[in-house]
Amino acid sequence: MGRQRKRVVTGDAPPHSRRDERPAAFNRKEKKKKPDIGKLFINISIGLCIFSLIWFFYAIYMRSSLSKRVVTLHPSPRVLDANSTTAEVSSERFWGSYRPQVYFGMKTRSPRSVVTGMMWMRQFSNLDMNLRHTCEQGDHLQGYSWLMHDGLTFGIQEIRDNDFTLTTEFVKRIGGDHGGDWTWRITAKQHSSAPQPPVISLIFYAAADMQGSLHTHMEERQRLASITGFSKELGNFKITFRKPVTGELSSTKYASYNYLQTLSPGLEKLTDIVKLSLNRRFVYSPPSGEKRHYIGVDTYKPPHHQNQQKPADPRKESDFVVHQVTVQTPFQIEVLFESGSFYNRPNQLVGSIMTQELERRKAEFNVKFEKIFGLESKGFSQTYIKFAKAALSNMLGGMGYFYGESVVQSVYNEYPILYPEGALFTAVPSRSFFPRGFLWDEGFHQLLLSKWDPQLTREAIGHWFDLMNIEGWIPREQILGDEARSKVPAEFIVQRNENANPPTLFLALQELIGQLSSRSDEAASKPTLPFLRSLFPRLKTWFQWYNTTQTGPKPNSYRWRGRDKDTNLYLNPKTLTSGLDDYPRASHPSADERHVDLHCWMALSSGIMASIAQLLGEPHEDYKLLHDVLRDNNLLNDLHWSEQLHAFSDYGNHTQNVSLQREKVYVPPGQPRHQFPVARLVRSVRRAPKLQYVNALGYVSLFPFLLQILQPDSPKLEHILRDMRDPNKLWTPFGLRSLSKTDPLYMERNTEHDPPYWRGPVWININYLAVRALYHYGNTAGPYQEKAADVYKELRTNIINNVYTQYVETGYIWEQYNDSTGRGQGSHPFTGWSSLTVLMMAEHY
Repeated sequence: MGRQRKRVVTGDAPPHSRRDERPAAFNRKEKKKKPDIGKLFINISIGLCIFSLIWFFYAIYMRSSLSKRVVTLHPSPRVLDANSTTAEVSSERFWGSYRPQVYFGMKTRSPRSVVTGMMWMRQFSNLDMNLRHTCEQGDHLQGYSWLMHDGLTFGIQEIRDNDFTLTTEFVKRIGGDHGGDWTWRITAKQHSSAPQPPVISLIFYAAADMQGSLHTHMEERQRLASITGFSKELGNFKITFRKPVTGELSSTKYASYNYLQTLSPGLEKLTDIVKLSLNRRFVYSPPSGEKRHYIGVDTYKPPHHQNQQKPADPRKESDFVVHQVTVQTPFQIEVLFESGSFYNRPNQLVGSIMTQELERRKAEFNVKFEKIFGLESKGFSQTYIKFAKAALSNMLGGMGYFYGESVVQSVYNEYPILYPEGALFTAVPSRSFFPRGFLWDEGFHQLLLSKWDPQLTREAIGHWFDLMNIEGWIPREQILGDEARSKVPAEFIVQRNENANPPTLFLALQELIGQLSSRSDEAASKPTLPFLRSLFPRLKTWFQWYNTTQTGPKPNSYRWRGRDKDTNLYLNPKTLTSGLDDYPRASHPSADERHVDLHCWMALSSGIMASIAQLLGEPHEDYKLLHDVLRDNNLLNDLHWSEQLHAFSDYGNHTQNVSLQREKVYVPPGQPRHQFPVARLVRSVRRAPKLQYVNALGYVSLFPFLLQILQPDSPKLEHILRDMRDPNKLWTPFGLRSLSKTDPLYMERNTEHDPPYWRGPVWININYLAVRALYHYGNTAGPYQEKAADVYKELRTNIINNVYTQYVETGYIWEQYNDSTGRGQGSHPFTGWSSLTVLMMAEHY
């Protein structure tokens, strides 16, 4: 039983054992396994490829989608109706001096307006070419300033050239369907110091901007008597050039005339076209005087670029007509614009009729000015009041209407792209140097303008918010159109959507709310509530954009984005987005920074958001909660109080041991030096940075005080008032300096080519906030009330007296003032926020 039997196999078949069968079975299984592993590998590879392709195309789609967000406008209804600036809706504001970049000109508030303007030049002077047109500091005029301008119906400007003065006046008359009529009057007088009456050429022009037509009407061979034209916004119109006279009632003066009729590819080319058309072949031949050749417009000859293939300008060329009149001072000329739809005009707005209208408007202006600002009742002299009227008028005369595309870029765009076309009605900081809209400047501008004309403020703010994209970002510098771009260096043109600017428009909104509560029955403030209702959806997005994109490393802290990254070339990398440019921040930019000024802007903004939401019946609790958190003085102390400095401070990766040193360039022996790079000034860091308070005492340190975040009984207020009043730190006889004299970077250059900007000079916008805050703390019960009231009186007096004195001495209101001498410096005229001096005079805060 237990023995194994032996099998007998016959034939040639090999013996077949069970042991041999099992490996065969296993081999069959192994053969089946191999293709399964291969297939699995193939399937996984295919799956990964499909997934990668899906992810690749999804990434492309997302990048494409995200790249478009920067140029996707906000989806909520516009704050302002698309027709809000038309003659049908707003006839009284349709025409205006909305070309702040030229010495004198007018246009309508429409995208492709027919523009009018004036150039001039002195004949027979030592200067070969002295054509004046766009406002240029290099023209070295002794002054140009609107003496009176109501922002609506009239303006009077005085331009003082070397040995003569031009007074430009305009008056509007509403009528018809296209904005009505207007008249210019140009009066030229020689200065008493001039050895003989100068001969001047006034060059008046009209230019279409890609639509509309202009036709010339001649008399006496070379004299252009009038232009007739047509455009969509203006209908039919006529511009009449009257002959020069000595005075309103006197006879015609001898004059020589020239004209030019040509085409222009763009408004930024007008000056060049006139320059290239000038010719000396004309003879000035007065009845009693010698014959002399003078410069006059002739045939325009476009420049030819030899050996250079210059691409043709693709833009549509438009009509451009020039009328030149050459006459000896003194004289007066009037230019009359008449709308074809003004059928029932009582008379022409010229001569004595214009004079009567001007006198009536001037009287109304004076009454309104005193009613609003009350400077006479405060005891100011007539010379100070005249200065204050000019400061306000220059801001009103600096209102511009711009249309075009910004150039923008986000991190998802490889190259800059064009923003959607849009319009902007805004004040400008400086007609010569910054003739365009700046976001943080505009909030300060509207503090003054809202006192004069709340409707103008509502329209300006509405225009800014209608430029917002879907993210809630508003480009901080508005460079709209070719004419605006022609005045801006290339490195400043592109606007990046991670970069903010101080949200000062909240200051203007705070003023409008205050007017609504105090004068709710007045017609001027009644439209504010519906305006805020239209604004609110965009306002919420704007605030949220700040509160999410500009957050800091710690809860409830904030950090400006957009600091300069090339730390090797900057003594202290600039923070242009903060508005304070080269003010000292952490020496080594990093994500660890906390900026005290931005914290305070957010505290202010959240409180105003809560007020507006509550006023509109919208949910306001979250804004109120955030406001309470951000204005908590304990939080502010924890994040920003430096015990070492006894002041509020930024925090970041910082060292004070830096300087600019000339880099060493190795020149091999015997090699000429000029073949090697010029040795630059570069930053030398003598001690490694570390996370610490920046400890730069200046404007940034004051922000918890400036924006009234500090409680009246805060012990920190005592330190601030003491530092403000210390002549070795911030105090000067001309206002508060921007950086303490004790700071290592006080009046230090930031690069080889960048002189100190916010490192010592006196700036009026921050001084206005300081005077405003002193007024608040000086009228609020607390241990420092009396001290604040005393400093208020001194500081207010110092600022007013110095800005006035410099205006009288130099003819200009300036961008900033020297902290040692009080002398005006920087851009001029700077009748943006420096005009806030008027509010300090009126004590309107």
